[in-house]
Amino acid sequence: MKEASIANIYRLDGRVPLGAAIPFGLQHVLAMFVANLTPIVIIAGAAGFDKPMTAMLVQNAMFVAGIATLVQLYPLWRVGARLPIVMGVSFTFVTAICFVAANFGYGAVVGAVLVGGVFEGTLGLLAKYWRRFISPIVSSIVVTTIGFSLLGIGIRSFGGGYNDGYGSWENLFLGTVTLVTCLLFSSFAKGHYKQMAVLVGLIVGYIVACALGKVDLSAAFAGNVFALPAFLPVAPEFNLGAIISVGIIFLVSAAETIGDTTAMAVVGLKRDIKEREISGSLACDGFCSSVASLFGCSPITSFSQNVGLIAMTKVVNRFAIMTGAVAMIIAGMFPPIGAFFASLPDAVLGGCTIMMFGSIMVSGIQMMSRLQMTQRNVTIAALSFSLGIGTTTASENAIWHVFPQVVQDVFSGNCVAVVYVVAILLDTFLPANMEVEQEKDEEEVLEPAIDHH
Repeated sequence: MKEASIANIYRLDGRVPLGAAIPFGLQHVLAMFVANLTPIVIIAGAAGFDKPMTAMLVQNAMFVAGIATLVQLYPLWRVGARLPIVMGVSFTFVTAICFVAANFGYGAVVGAVLVGGVFEGTLGLLAKYWRRFISPIVSSIVVTTIGFSLLGIGIRSFGGGYNDGYGSWENLFLGTVTLVTCLLFSSFAKGHYKQMAVLVGLIVGYIVACALGKVDLSAAFAGNVFALPAFLPVAPEFNLGAIISVGIIFLVSAAETIGDTTAMAVVGLKRDIKEREISGSLACDGFCSSVASLFGCSPITSFSQNVGLIAMTKVVNRFAIMTGAVAMIIAGMFPPIGAFFASLPDAVLGGCTIMMFGSIMVSGIQMMSRLQMTQRNVTIAALSFSLGIGTTTASENAIWHVFPQVVQDVFSGNCVAVVYVVAILLDTFLPANMEVEQEKDEEEVLEPAIDHH
């Protein structure tokens, strides 16, 4: 066996002394800790779950995120990329799952994620046959729309969530303190510590909330200190509308995963991505999401902020990051940790997430800005945003009532799904040379006029 060396932290493989590996692994856990658990808390709130149920789902989310990260680092068969990718509960699905939970119940969420995960996992194994259909313009439009769809959810939490105290001065004060803390830390912290801005904001907001008497820690001190994650806390139900609605978002998530995996190879390893790595990463996303559903969790995906952390620290060693994955698994076996996070006031959570959600939208805009905005791309973006956002946010949502019920279930409250479908259709069927044809038409009009003179 090769001797462990601290120099290996900058290499994909090789042992690192455990004392050095653990801090680097925990750094990745801290960078994504809030973002990993926030979607579950938001979805649990939309589903009407009480604090103990929310705490149990948070505990399960930590556990499955750690398992999925291990699979990405050390693949099982063709499932996993063998890259330093950290996995967590995805924000991409929040809007769609909140819609499904509110309309069909949480059992339909579990069933839809179970089926959708198998769907994405299978697509991952066959990625080389379809990856070319997801173009950069489609990916950028979808990411922008995801950010847009989350803004209302962030503001809802900022104001106090789904309760009678929504919009009270107390909640607005808590949310503002948390948001300002995140902003100040992000602005003035140095290097990779900027990645901890959300965590610092959460801690400060939590302390202020405790001082205001807004925190109930009774659940954290009740029950067992150690417990295995609950298997099948909610039985799956299979609703066609819910499955299609969530299945479309799995396609969206696949596009994001391709981007994250590619960025990891380029930024972290200074080389091009391999087809095998993309296929394995997508398969891990999908099949691990199905496993997550069996623990009552929403889908699992790769985390972009950890790609950013690797870009800053250059630490790509799989063994080092594995220690962080093991830490998540261990944390998922201690219910008080989940109960502690579930006790977070909605306003504190909102103060943390507003900036994160806005950043997602801006990331999509940045992706678009790096593309050549040809007439074709402008047309795809303009029509996708207009139809997708317009038909799902206008007060006259009854525009969908003429369609079959399953179509209404999928699209009426899901702007990401509409935008994705419109963008894919336009990108597939619009002519590739729209501007060339336009110039040709102008020349044909001008030539007779020149001859006449």
